[in-house]
Amino acid sequence: MASSGPRLHALRRRELAQSYRSGGEHYDRVRPGYPEDAVRWLFDTPELATRPPSSVTVADVGAGTGKYTRTLVSAGFSVHAVDPSEDMLGQLRSSLPSVPASTGTAEETGLPAASFDAVTVAQAWHWCDPAASAVEFDRILGPGGILGLVWNQLDVSVPWVHRFSRIIHAGDVLRPGFRPELGAPFRLQESHTSTWVQSMTPADLADLAKSRAYYLSASEATRAKVLANLAWFIHEHLGHGADEVLELPYLTLTWRAIRQ
Repeated sequence: MASSGPRLHALRRRELAQSYRSGGEHYDRVRPGYPEDAVRWLFDTPELATRPPSSVTVADVGAGTGKYTRTLVSAGFSVHAVDPSEDMLGQLRSSLPSVPASTGTAEETGLPAASFDAVTVAQAWHWCDPAASAVEFDRILGPGGILGLVWNQLDVSVPWVHRFSRIIHAGDVLRPGFRPELGAPFRLQESHTSTWVQSMTPADLADLAKSRAYYLSASEATRAKVLANLAWFIHEHLGHGADEVLELPYLTLTWRAIRQ
């Protein structure tokens, strides 16, 4: 019985991850992107900062619809996107037709050995097995390669945002002092936080709730309750009109890891 807890946790993690296998268009429309300064910071290393960006190869693993991939491409890097969902990759290929994209997981990317300068995992590391993923990343990274682990999260230091996150059950709001779990041979080197806002209407906020794993895996009754609570909070409690534009504050948390 003592080992059943971690096992159940792993099963639940896979169950929730499955909820993202479809719905790529909706996810891409409502989920936030990533600020440029977060990417600049991650690649500001002695080995990579002096090279032309186009010569830096990046495997963006768990790329989904390409939210983080777009920021990497805008910075000029040579990117290969990997995700287990063909539906999500369909959205990525539509918006980024020049980016190679293939199905795979963090544990089995299907990418060539020693062929990348960096691996990035944005908003997906909590779905991965840290030990098995580290072995795979060690295999596909070349000498001096780095690993970037990235999370967007709602800035719950703002009171209304904290209440909003509880209503929609935003499970990716990290606890204070959080540090990602890593497998050998990687170790965390540094971290960085970017602050920014996304403009959202009340309808956008409802769509954001609908893109969350909690909502996607819930019963119809639970879904209705979430949306009703959210509508009461936004319109009656806060007094916002249907056409108002709200500034939803985010934090982008980035960790750089290197091989020991």
